[in-house]
Amino acid sequence: MIIPAIDLQGGQVVRLKQGDFTQKTVFNFDPTSRILQAANQGAQMAHIVDLDGAKNPAKRQRAAIGRIVKASPIPIQTGGGIRSASDVKNLLDSGVERVVIGSVAVKEPELVRGWMRRFGSEHITLAFDVRIIDDIAYVATHGWMQTSNLKLETAISRYLSSGLEHVLVTDISKDGMMKGANNSLYSKLAAQFPQIDIIASGGISSLDDIKAVAQSGATSVVLGRSLLEGRFTVKEAIKCWQNA
Repeated sequence: MIIPAIDLQGGQVVRLKQGDFTQKTVFNFDPTSRILQAANQGAQMAHIVDLDGAKNPAKRQRAAIGRIVKASPIPIQTGGGIRSASDVKNLLDSGVERVVIGSVAVKEPELVRGWMRRFGSEHITLAFDVRIIDDIAYVATHGWMQTSNLKLETAISRYLSSGLEHVLVTDISKDGMMKGANNSLYSKLAAQFPQIDIIASGGISSLDDIKAVAQSGATSVVLGRSLLEGRFTVKEAIKCWQNA
């Protein structure tokens, strides 16, 4: 599945440079209109990153996200600084389909397993950012600033007994670089965890990149910068994915 993505900061659509909040590009797009356009081109879900919430959970853009969700004809997946059950509940109550859980899923697995039982694993997407060291994917936290000694496969395995359905995996070295995704990583994950929706993210710059991700075995792909820069349309991306 093709999942168009937007990053929101102060209600604006932006892109950060490798997670750096001080270096950003602001796009003159209305976020709601952008998602409506994607839906009209065939998108079945959209992904929103709340950068304000990621930096400071107290500044989560709940009102802005709520307006987008209310206007969107397609389900919304969103996250950014999710720290508590009330964070998850508030987003789900606003109509969000899936809440994306990042660092907490690494640091407090039992807490997050509880959320999956309470709210339903179908409404939770675990997001793991990884660094590849000696061909091993290690999970990073705190906005990519810290790399743990936790292997990605171990992080995922912790949640299998809780009915884990969706995992978003980003190779930090690929994100925003527009040089293709880490398809060997997605191939390994698809083979090891065939029951899970493996969502690829990072590095997509062309339709050929999309085709390669589809062929890797990943079941979904998040597209951000490439769509914002008009390298291809959502409709073209969907057609490429279906024909891969």
